[in-house]
Amino acid sequence: MTDLRLPVLSELERKVLWLATWMIHNANHLRANADGLKVGGHQASSASMATIMTALYFAVLKPEDRVAVKPHASPIFHAIQYLFGHQTREKLGNFRGYKGAQSYPSRTKDIDDVDFSTGSVGLGVAQTLFASLAQDYVRAKGWGTDLPEGRMIALIGDAEMDEGNIFEALLEGWKQGLRNTWWIVDYNRQSLDAVVREGLWARFESMFQNFGWDVVILKHGTLQQQAFAEPGGKILRDWIDRCPNQLYSALTFQGPGAWRKRLLDDLGDQGAASRLIERRSDDELLRLMSNLGGHDLPSLLKAFEDARTHDRPVCFIAYTIKGFGLPLAGHKDNHAGLMTPAQIETLRQSMNVREGHEWDLLEGLDRSPEEIEAFVANAPFVQRGRRRFEAPAISVPDIAAPAQTAMSTQQGFGVLMHEIAKADTELAKRIVTTSPDVTVSTNLGAWVNRRGLFAREEIADTFKAQRIPSTFHWTFSPAGQHVELGIAEMNLFSMLSALGLSHTLFGERLLPIGTLYDPFIERGLDALNYACYQDARFILVATPSGVTLAPEGGAHQSIATPLIGMAQDGLASFEPAFVDELATIMRWSFDYIQRSGEGEPDQTSWLRDERGGAVYLRLSTRSLEQPQRILTPALSRDIIDGAYWMRRPGPNAQIVVAYTGAIAPEAIAAIGLMAEDRRDVGLLAVTSADRLNAGWMAASRAREHGVATARSHIERLLTEVPSHCCLVTVLDGHPATLAWLGSVLGHRTRSLGVEHFGQTGTLADLYRHFGIDAKAIVMAAQTIAPGRPIRHARMAS
Repeated sequence: MTDLRLPVLSELERKVLWLATWMIHNANHLRANADGLKVGGHQASSASMATIMTALYFAVLKPEDRVAVKPHASPIFHAIQYLFGHQTREKLGNFRGYKGAQSYPSRTKDIDDVDFSTGSVGLGVAQTLFASLAQDYVRAKGWGTDLPEGRMIALIGDAEMDEGNIFEALLEGWKQGLRNTWWIVDYNRQSLDAVVREGLWARFESMFQNFGWDVVILKHGTLQQQAFAEPGGKILRDWIDRCPNQLYSALTFQGPGAWRKRLLDDLGDQGAASRLIERRSDDELLRLMSNLGGHDLPSLLKAFEDARTHDRPVCFIAYTIKGFGLPLAGHKDNHAGLMTPAQIETLRQSMNVREGHEWDLLEGLDRSPEEIEAFVANAPFVQRGRRRFEAPAISVPDIAAPAQTAMSTQQGFGVLMHEIAKADTELAKRIVTTSPDVTVSTNLGAWVNRRGLFAREEIADTFKAQRIPSTFHWTFSPAGQHVELGIAEMNLFSMLSALGLSHTLFGERLLPIGTLYDPFIERGLDALNYACYQDARFILVATPSGVTLAPEGGAHQSIATPLIGMAQDGLASFEPAFVDELATIMRWSFDYIQRSGEGEPDQTSWLRDERGGAVYLRLSTRSLEQPQRILTPALSRDIIDGAYWMRRPGPNAQIVVAYTGAIAPEAIAAIGLMAEDRRDVGLLAVTSADRLNAGWMAASRAREHGVATARSHIERLLTEVPSHCCLVTVLDGHPATLAWLGSVLGHRTRSLGVEHFGQTGTLADLYRHFGIDAKAIVMAAQTIAPGRPIRHARMAS
């Protein structure tokens, strides 16, 4: 039976290809280009996806489905959204320009209906897998059941399959019982620089099948299948299946004459096969040889609709031609190539697009405007309107610090989480934790004992069933609230990203907390950046930090992570020294990750806190004597804003020591030593270099724009420091983290920290080696602000 949708879909496919191609041409050849840089846009990579995306968006996708679009297919995506009315002519005309349609689909910067940001290849692919797991988690709790389960779909360039994080995600998906996930590989057999290796599809097929996926190979389109049924068709099929990738690409670029010559040279003495070729005109032969499965609407529609009948993960390997429908088709250099104005003119005429009407929605289409408009309006994908949900915020009760005289911040985190776990609050119900096989060593064990491990089906604790004594009684069940991951930090951040978007993807608020070893943040930094770029909301707890993890050596000692915390957009970074600080920060963090306002900077801190974001806590295993104090509202506010006076400097202060994190005892000891010989010495506790710096930068910009009264938190704190006073900064991390403090009001500064890989040893050994012990702090103060020498006896103490 003929599919009545095909004629209109074929018209839309042509229209989408034209708009995407014209969008890129306009950006590179017609729009003013003051700096002379190539704008780019990947016309060939877009063209190979035109048929697949037309079939999906106009016929197959439903509102609950979520799609990560291949980065280089961004123009096709924007063109489709333009036809839906979700994108504007102005933004298309400013593609890759300032505040125009983005180079790669962006949840936060594009106005059209982007589900997952893409751009850093491979990450959007893995994100769909973890989004499917997040959907399973939400539905297992009985939430969001008023919406149908959606398919999480990735459109993948075949060269993206080289990315290692994809393979890590595949393994995790198998462990977690992945469902409702489609990956559609645009198998155009070309990468940025080359043609891909022969037989790659077979490796893909075997790999996916080994991980429990269905594999659907879309190699031959309807025209080819019909030709194969003719006399001589089997010979043609065998030739196509044996044809090397480079040869197929080259013949495609050369056109029908090259196809005819090569086929007749190879098959010309085989009777029926020769006649099959000879009875086709040049145009018919070109259409036949380019009719691969990824460019055949009937094949695509059937394959996608068949996959709707079950929830198993499916990998579609769709054979395509890079640059399909364009004069660039098949050329090995076409990845970044641009069509010339003459080529665009030829294409415009072949598409029946009148000059001056290139952006018109229905220009050049053979079907009636009414039919096209009705078809687009009735596409299943757009039937429920806005697909980005909102979810109410969860109230956050007070979180009290445990009353213990000595404790590490890592231990304090575990105790605070256990206290939350014991309470039957909405906050406790909405927290979901996850960790890459370091749940116990990051102090989440007590939480998991209370709240359980998550799985869609219950799995008994064999040790408990066999009555073997164990500290941890972990049972997997749908009621569990901890997702245990394998040892792959990329997967951790991808999982946090998916869980941290649940409120917009599935309409249900989750409060994700992920734990890992602090030095291993760098293993997953690309995925962390991607999660923040998507505006995913989560709390990242990284511990233990720095060389304070003394006996573990350089491989487990972090140096650069404080700088990462400062530099990473969308991530508020803290490093508390004491557990009462941590409790204050955690309560604030649960609220912060739920904010979604667009307010102006806070007039006190000059931080854009109304918008919210993710949070990073850098914690330590070093047990410190806890201060016995009551946190006033003012002190709590200072902790959140980034710093407070542990000891306020006097009017004659010569030295202020500013410290962060686990190095607090050394800073306090150094102050005690110096106070005997120097008057009014001050001690500044920095809980967030990130927020201090961000507030200072924001206040500086505000003053530059005429707000003369703008003052940041660090500026107000340092106003109390005499101008002749010197600063010594110290932390268990790179010294540049706090080195900028001297620039705030012009105080002379000496910054201490860790600049090189550590080694094994005791705390005393390593602190002395790196010059961050009390003696080193005192010596730095003596050097930067010479005064009466401190006696060696005191130094030794």
